[in-house]
Amino acid sequence: MSIAPESRILVTGAASGLGLALVRQLADRGCRVLATDVHTELPAPLRGLDHVSYLSLDVTQDVDWAKARDWVVEEWDGLDYLFNNAGVAAGGRIELSEMDQWQWIVDINLLGVARGCRTFAPMLKEQGSGHIVNTASAAGLVHPPRMSEYNAVKAGVVALSETLFHELKPYGVKVSVICPTFFKTNLTESLRGKDESANKSAAKLIDNAKLSADVIAGRVIAGVEKGRHIILTDRDGKIAYAAKRFARPLYYSMMAKASVQMSKKD
Repeated sequence: MSIAPESRILVTGAASGLGLALVRQLADRGCRVLATDVHTELPAPLRGLDHVSYLSLDVTQDVDWAKARDWVVEEWDGLDYLFNNAGVAAGGRIELSEMDQWQWIVDINLLGVARGCRTFAPMLKEQGSGHIVNTASAAGLVHPPRMSEYNAVKAGVVALSETLFHELKPYGVKVSVICPTFFKTNLTESLRGKDESANKSAAKLIDNAKLSADVIAGRVIAGVEKGRHIILTDRDGKIAYAAKRFARPLYYSMMAKASVQMSKKD
C-alpha cells in the first residue's frame, strides 16, 4: 500500500543522515512530516522544505515525547506513520567499553525507540490504523565481533519490533524494522569509545560505503509500502542474514575470520 500524499508522519533523528533523507523523500510525495531532532532551533538542512514542520525532541526524555504527542493531536488529530530513527554509534572490545557508554547507547538507540512506541501505540490502536517503522541495523540480526553495545541495542530494537508486530496486528497497526548495513552517513560523528582501532574501522566502513542515505531511504519507503516487517536494504545484509538462518556453520566461519583479522591489528 503506497504512502499517500497528506499522510501524517513523524520522523526522529531528522536533521541528518537517514532521517533527513526520509523527510525529504516523504515531503516530496506531499506527505505532512513532523521532523524532530535534539536541536532546539530548526536545523539548516530542514529549512525551506515544503510540508515539513519541526519540533525539538530528545528521544531519551518522556516530557519531549509527550509534547510530540500533544502536537500531533492538536495539529493533525492523529498519526499515520511513526519513524523511530534517531540513533548513535558505539563499539569496540568489551573490556574497553565503559558502563556510561553502554547507558548512553541504550538510552538513545533502544529506550528512545521504546518511548516512541509506548507514546503513540495507544493513539494508533484507537484509530485502528497506522504504521510504526523502527530503525535497527543488520547488526540487530547478525552480530560481528567488537560491536557488543551496538549489536545488543539493535537486536533489542528488532525484538521490540517483532513483539509489537504481533501485539498491534489485531488493532490494524503495522510494524516494520529497518536493517541496513553500512551506508554513507554522519553516524561517525557520534562514535564513542576507547577502542580507537574499532572506531577507525567503523569510520572507514561508513566513509567508503557505496550506498547513500538517499538510496537507503528510497528502499525503506518501498519496503514500508510493500508491508515488509524486516526491511533489508542491501545485498550484504541479505547475504549475512541468510547465512545465519540457513548456513550457520558458514556464518560462524565468517565471524571467526573477522575476529582473527581484527585481533592481528591489536
